[in-house]
Amino acid sequence: MAKATSKTPAKKAANKPVKKAASASKPKPVIVSIQQACESALLSLRALNLNAQLQAELEWCLGSYKADSNPAGLYEMAQRAVDTFAEEKKKKTKGVTAKMISDLDKAIKTKG
Repeated sequence: MAKATSKTPAKKAANKPVKKAASASKPKPVIVSIQQACESALLSLRALNLNAQLQAELEWCLGSYKADSNPAGLYEMAQRAVDTFAEEKKKKTKGVTAKMISDLDKAIKTKG
């Protein structure tokens, strides 16, 4: 005669103190790499059909950066993109936002 195995009930979770959610008093700053910023700028320039020469140079610098990891050209092109976007913002071109310009500025300032 075979013994019947008894099933034991699952153990209850131990009463652990509930962690409180961190207060959202200060949002953490988002660090944007120069590569991401330049890729975003290139997409924006293409979408708005602005400065075809800068688009070509930005694309070339991104390819060069991927090959040799030297960001010098990206910083120069990012600054030119900031200048272009600032001019277009003054003209009130639809699609150019202050956030776009400030994100590029932040990426340029993280140079180091």
